[in-house]
Amino acid sequence: MNIDLSGKVAIVTGAGRGIGREIALTLAQEGVITVITDIQEDLLAAVGSEFALNGYRGSQYLCDVRSAVQIQQVIDQIVEKYGRIDILVNNAGVAGGAPIDVLAEEVWDLNFDINLKGTFLMCKAVAPVMKRQKSGRIINAASFAAIVPSYGSAAYASSKAGVEQFTRVLAGELGPWNIAVNCYAPGMIPTDMNHFADLQEPQQQRLLDTLTFRHWGKKDDVAHLICFLASDFAGYITGTMIDISGGKLATQIPRIAYEKAASEGAYEF
Repeated sequence: MNIDLSGKVAIVTGAGRGIGREIALTLAQEGVITVITDIQEDLLAAVGSEFALNGYRGSQYLCDVRSAVQIQQVIDQIVEKYGRIDILVNNAGVAGGAPIDVLAEEVWDLNFDINLKGTFLMCKAVAPVMKRQKSGRIINAASFAAIVPSYGSAAYASSKAGVEQFTRVLAGELGPWNIAVNCYAPGMIPTDMNHFADLQEPQQQRLLDTLTFRHWGKKDDVAHLICFLASDFAGYITGTMIDISGGKLATQIPRIAYEKAASEGAYEF
């Protein structure tokens, strides 16, 4: 079986770099007319150049997901240009944080304004279009922090837990129009936002010890999941969060299996 997304129209927010950029390029490679938004013009231009170089179809728009006015303007232009919106990927996000007793109110607000409110505003603008079509896929970026938060992540984890519950409610509301709404929870995937790959070696090993697949995730791991959730193969999946963390919750101490494998000569630390 092959996933066939050719000719569909997708929006990916925050797609100027990182996981969002990978999602946008992967969808475009699959024949999707891919519209990307970001707040940085230089990043949009770079992705636009790559689209042109590879002959991908799509557009790029400056858009702050905190602004309902900007969002509606972009949605109106997309509908006017392409006639429909089949896929929305709410990827835009931030991850600022600190221990609660020193957490700045501005950092708390930024996490909620972009991660949660931005997702709400995008969905609110796209939902009428998909309802008219009686079809669509909405895919929201949650986080593993929504399942198990880490020290200093109160603002980020709370906002992403909100994304998960928002996703469930929206799935229930849009089900009658054949619109599937899901979210995904990436684990440890090095990006410019988390800097996992830039940590000192002992810190990296400590984090990898928590994974069943004891290696960093890749951006295309997420992009491939998005393609699946956007396809007809996932047509009966809605209102759920997909854990794509390398098995971070599979067992209590994943390192034990690797120590056992190392003792048998099957693995080397």
